[in-house]
Amino acid sequence: MNASPSSATPFFPGSPRQAQLSFSDQPAWIVADEVVGGWALLIGGVEQSHVDLEDPTRLVHEYLRRMGNVLDAVLPAGEPLRIAHLGGGALTLVRYVQATRPGSEQLVVEIERELPGLVTAALPLPEGTDLEVVIGDAREELAARTDRRFDAIVLDVFSGEESPAHLATAAFYAEALAHLDADGLLLVNVGDDAGQRFLAAQVRELEEAAAGAGLPGVWALTDAQLLSRPADGNVVLLAGGALASPEVEEWRAAWLAAGPHPAAVLDPVETERAFGAGRPRT
Repeated sequence: MNASPSSATPFFPGSPRQAQLSFSDQPAWIVADEVVGGWALLIGGVEQSHVDLEDPTRLVHEYLRRMGNVLDAVLPAGEPLRIAHLGGGALTLVRYVQATRPGSEQLVVEIERELPGLVTAALPLPEGTDLEVVIGDAREELAARTDRRFDAIVLDVFSGEESPAHLATAAFYAEALAHLDADGLLLVNVGDDAGQRFLAAQVRELEEAAAGAGLPGVWALTDAQLLSRPADGNVVLLAGGALASPEVEEWRAAWLAAGPHPAAVLDPVETERAFGAGRPRT
């Protein structure tokens, strides 16, 4: 379907919108964020996404800000792109892409049937958004689009050891990379606990897929503090033909400067050293 702005019924702080999600059997709410402003999507009582309707370019969650910075540097500024979002949340990055690159063709694959309707009714999308929403499993739905290619694919479904096992494999990463143009980019958000065992596994799986496709190694963007002390956190992994560009070191400097700070941007050798084999934790 194509999603466009709808006339949502006004709602106010303290009056959340709510839905029961059938796949996870978790309640979802959209509530006013009284700390930083804007609106938050809560699933099972845990904040999953943040949206600023007044300024869709404001990305509160650090990993999304890093993803936005990557897209801004790698792809020509302002030019529309073809992008697939595997995992929709509150469509925060969809809004960002539309605001920064009007006319972009966007696809969202979301396994929770009730979530896109909840989000778009309460938090209308920016005017002119060209968005196809597909309900289903990310791997199955991507595979079904045999001839479709993207400039970028964003995978945002991982949360440590509870992540979908069939998506956390080199085989799936290879399938995703095959849906990119030659100079495309796969962005993977990996949330993990202080042990970083799941993260280490994902670095290995993604590296295997990239090597199998003849692509450059895996880059990583994260909070620099995660490199020196045990902590829960998110790491954005990058793979794809775009990283073969001679401009990659210029992009690295831009990503470091853009933050959020303290920022770390690791090339493939540094990524493997930091996460690839997993680090012993005390």
